[in-house]
Amino acid sequence: MTEPLVLDMLVDGRKVEARSGERFDVLNPATGEDYATVPKADAEDVDVAVEAARRAFEGSWRDVSATDRGAVLGRLARLLEARADEFARAETAHNGKTLPEAEFDVHETIACLDYYAGAANKHMGEQIPGPTNFLLYTRREPVGVCGLIVPWNFPLAIAVWKLGPALAAGCAVVLKPASDTPVTALMLAHLAEEAGIPPGVVNCVTGPGSTVGRRLVTHPDVDKVSITGETVTGKDVMREAAETLKRVTLELGGKSPALVFADADLDQAVDATMFQIYANAGQVCDARSRIFVQERVYDDFLRRFVERTARLKVGDPLDPESHIGAITSARQLERIEHYVELGQKEGARLVVGGERVEASAGYFYRPTAFADVDNSMRVAREEIFGPVACIGRFGDYDDGIAKANDTPYGLAATVWTSDLSTAHRAANDIRAGGVWINTSEFLFNESPFGGMKASGYGRELGVHGLDGYTEVKNVGVSLGGEMPTFALE
Repeated sequence: MTEPLVLDMLVDGRKVEARSGERFDVLNPATGEDYATVPKADAEDVDVAVEAARRAFEGSWRDVSATDRGAVLGRLARLLEARADEFARAETAHNGKTLPEAEFDVHETIACLDYYAGAANKHMGEQIPGPTNFLLYTRREPVGVCGLIVPWNFPLAIAVWKLGPALAAGCAVVLKPASDTPVTALMLAHLAEEAGIPPGVVNCVTGPGSTVGRRLVTHPDVDKVSITGETVTGKDVMREAAETLKRVTLELGGKSPALVFADADLDQAVDATMFQIYANAGQVCDARSRIFVQERVYDDFLRRFVERTARLKVGDPLDPESHIGAITSARQLERIEHYVELGQKEGARLVVGGERVEASAGYFYRPTAFADVDNSMRVAREEIFGPVACIGRFGDYDDGIAKANDTPYGLAATVWTSDLSTAHRAANDIRAGGVWINTSEFLFNESPFGGMKASGYGRELGVHGLDGYTEVKNVGVSLGGEMPTFALE
């Protein structure tokens, strides 16, 4: 057993301990061993970080030109690229995902930084046609100090989904990674300093959401909070942020459907739908966890899905033959087991998986599928966040759309059909932030990502993500002529 990494927070350009001196351990979920130790911050530590961010923002950062901000993000991308292997292995070690998945995440993170490096000086205001004696235009100005609260399923990638546009817009940030997976966020924050980002612009504070996260949400000098997490937490954030009228972006839970019509290419639909629910061990907010198959091809789809799922290998994330790595925490593994037991009690038919991989000290669970799932079952309505597929039937088009929309969530959906008319009708009729047709979901840095209904609001990625870190200011300039005045003698 190797000695755990000892990492410190970054505040005002300095490596710091928590003021209390407390620390906590970060486990490797594939081995059950300690992987790292990090500071356990509290509200006072957050206050110091927010003060540093405010000084940096007011001092000079917001006045740095957009071109220069983009150049800094480009340097950060190159530094991350040079250490891509180190970051991928760290991501695997504290999250449990397979190394190829982690390598892909790092690659996409670099691309995200490059996107916002290029977008920084292309995010413009507009001239507004108005009366001929007025010049009307808008400016895009940074929101200010932003609290960025990151989940544990994509610790590095989602940190940059928030950090990239915030820095491109000219904001200063306090980054709060999940307690289960803080390592790569801390590594990235220290790399930002190396890239030439001024002290205090990027701060990273580690500790419990109940103290660190809550203080960011309630702090009167934080102008915006962006959080990716589950819906109950999102509701709490909304309530507490309302006290200081913060801007809030909420990327929350999902129970996303895949609709497989009878005319679909079943082999492609099976392979892609398996990937959409089992990648990252199912710990994906927009995983296609509800799969609805048209009655005529239901049995054929189910047979192929079960046969291929049974061939997936679960094991050591560093083993190149492993398709699925570890569940990130013991807590999450117990949640998955609870729902699998519940699904059987509700009458869903367990057709594959449904058990731990016992020959390991880590947290591993076999890819699992329920058949004949009714939309009223809790396993079909509540987010499991694990490798558990719920497969059900639908009749005609209207029945399929109704079942897809019968959920409190609205994050994403997939439609499988060879009929383009059906595909575009479904894209219009499904209530979700993103609809994908005849493909595994690809998230592009150029396109917005986010949800409807209980899946939150606001968008990340693309120009829409950059919009969320700016204020729009209207400017009106008189070019001469009469103006309203009081008639005074």
